[in-house]
Amino acid sequence: MTDAALTRVAADDRPAILAALRSDGAVIAEGLLDDRVLAAVRDEVEPVLARSQAGNTKINDAVDAFFGDAVTHVSSLTAHSPTFAEEVMLDPTLLAVCDEFLLPHCSRYVLNLAHLMERGPGAEPQPAHRDEWVWKHLPPIEGEVQVASIVALVDFHRENGATGVVPGSHAWEDPSRYPTPDEVVYAEMAAGDAVIYLGSTFHFGGGNTTADELRRGIHLSYTLGWLRTEENNYLGTPPSVARDLSREAQAMLGYATHDAIDVGGGYLGMVDMRDPLDLLADDALAGR
Repeated sequence: MTDAALTRVAADDRPAILAALRSDGAVIAEGLLDDRVLAAVRDEVEPVLARSQAGNTKINDAVDAFFGDAVTHVSSLTAHSPTFAEEVMLDPTLLAVCDEFLLPHCSRYVLNLAHLMERGPGAEPQPAHRDEWVWKHLPPIEGEVQVASIVALVDFHRENGATGVVPGSHAWEDPSRYPTPDEVVYAEMAAGDAVIYLGSTFHFGGGNTTADELRRGIHLSYTLGWLRTEENNYLGTPPSVARDLSREAQAMLGYATHDAIDVGGGYLGMVDMRDPLDLLADDALAGR
């Protein structure tokens, strides 16, 4: 492990957060969520988490192996926690980061996925990876295609699985270069803090070597509005649920059209030649 450390910045110091992301590709935003929001999200998600089982990915063998059988997931958090949808997904600091790194390459950015992940004792460290690799078939473009974060719901430390990050790896020119252990730092942080990182930055979920600690956090990421998202947010948070959210939250979930007419492009995501946001407002999407 390197002697370097991630830059730590107050969550409301957005210029410093952006500067750290430009230089290091990752930063710890201290105090992103206050005690009220933390408590509300925990209370709203707890019933779903109680019904979930570790190792419940069930997508394919590769994904199962990537997460392992000691990690419990709760997907589609916007469907289970109104507080998450309105106050975490739309957090001004996270949106400022998206404005800086994503908005230059799209007319609107959207939620990519929102999962609670609980890394239990015995959880193995993930392989180091870049989140942008999920869009393997995307031709190289200038700039970032994703902004991601891990928000701590409990204190994170090395032993319970704090996220490993490789500062500066977003700027590596050699696409075949893979990080060595001495280039990794760990995002040790308090509940309510978040490590924010770019989709081009190497990172991984740490191993949990404790006997009884659960490392509970939220993986929250955003991407360009014209890319297919990892999580199908229209089904995960269907119209019957989304109609009760704010228009801004609905748009972030992808219900708004991606309108690039003003820059010589087209529009994506319409229904009946209308913006689905207007159909949601008219309660004309439920039951379709």
